[in-house]
Amino acid sequence: MFDTILPADSIEFCPHPDAQDIFVCGTYNLLKPEEQFRTLPPKRNGQCLVFRCQYQQDDIAQSSFEKIQEINYPALPDMKWCHRSAASKATLAIADSEGGIHLLDWSPEESRLEETTRKQIADSSETLCLSLDWSNRRNPTSNLGKLVVSCSDGNLVLLDPNSSSVVITDSWKAHEYEPWIAAWNYWDANMIYSGGDDLKLKGWDIRTDLRDPIFVNKRFEAGITTIQSHPYIEHLLAVGSYDSSVRLFDVRKPVPLSQTDVGGGAWRVKWHPSATRKSDLLVACMHDGFKILRFDELATETKNLEDMQLLSSSATVIQRFDEHQSLAYGVDWSFAPSSNDKKTAIASCSFYDHNLRFWSG
Repeated sequence: MFDTILPADSIEFCPHPDAQDIFVCGTYNLLKPEEQFRTLPPKRNGQCLVFRCQYQQDDIAQSSFEKIQEINYPALPDMKWCHRSAASKATLAIADSEGGIHLLDWSPEESRLEETTRKQIADSSETLCLSLDWSNRRNPTSNLGKLVVSCSDGNLVLLDPNSSSVVITDSWKAHEYEPWIAAWNYWDANMIYSGGDDLKLKGWDIRTDLRDPIFVNKRFEAGITTIQSHPYIEHLLAVGSYDSSVRLFDVRKPVPLSQTDVGGGAWRVKWHPSATRKSDLLVACMHDGFKILRFDELATETKNLEDMQLLSSSATVIQRFDEHQSLAYGVDWSFAPSSNDKKTAIASCSFYDHNLRFWSG
C-alpha cells in the first residue's frame, strides 16, 4: 500500500517495450475555501506520481514498486500513454483541471518524465479536461497518434501533436452536460465515441460535419463514464455508466450485446493488453471495489463479431479486489508479460483515502 497524500483518481501503466516497469498515478484535490485566496472559481491541485516496479515473475502478487518522481500540476482527471514503437520515446499525455494538455517524454537515462509540450485548449481556467485518448493503440509507430479530449463545457477537442507543438484541428459542442469520456475506435482512426451526464452515447466521424453525430444512443438510465474500444476484436465497445452497468456494444447496432451489473457505478473499463486474455475486462466500480469480468464468448479465436454468438446476458466476475476503503477510480493492467500468462500485475487507487495498491489478476 502507498499513501498518495492527495486523492487519487487515475492509474496508467506504460506500454513501451523499454519502460513496462513504469506506471503513473494522477491525483485530484479540491482546495478548501480557507486554502484559497478566493472561493470562486474553485481551485484544484494535483500531481503526476511516477513509479517503478520490481516484478517477481514467479509470483506477480509479491512484486514491489517505488515512487521515483512527482510533478505538480492542477488536478489531473485523466492520463494516457501513447503506444509507440521501440525506436521512439515513451510519451504520456496528461489532462488537467484548468483546460490544459501536457505531453511528457520518458527519459530512461534520467529515469524521469520530462515535459515537452503544454497546450491550453479551453478559453477559461474553469473548464476541466475530463478525459483523453490516443488514436494509435493498435498501430504503434515512431510518430504520435492523434488525441481526443473531452471538456467539462460539453466540448470535444481534436489535437494533432507533432515534434514541436500540439495543434487544435477541431472542437465542437458534443454534449449538453459533462462528457466524462471520449475514446477512439482503435480499428478506425476516423471514429470517436463519447458519453456524458446527458445519458447519451454518441459516435462521431471526423471526416464529416461534427455538428451531427453518426449515431446517438439514448438507452441509458444514468451518465456514461467510461468507454474503451477492444484492441483485438473489431467493432466491439465496452461502455460503463453510473447506473452500475457495463455494456458491450457492436458499434453498428443500437442494442447492447451484453449487460453486467458491477455494483457501485463503473468509472473505468480496461481490456486486458494480451490477446490470450482478450475476454477479460478490468473495471473500477466506484462504490464496490475493483473487479475482473470474463466474457467467455470472446475467448474464441475469431476476430469478427459476426462469427460470435454472445448469448450470455452478463459476464462472470472472476476476481474482485476490495482492499480499498473509498471510491474506486483508477486502475490498469501492466503490459509486462508474466511467466505463465495467467496472472497480470495490476495497480489501483482510491479517492478519499488516497490509497494506491498493487495486486494481480
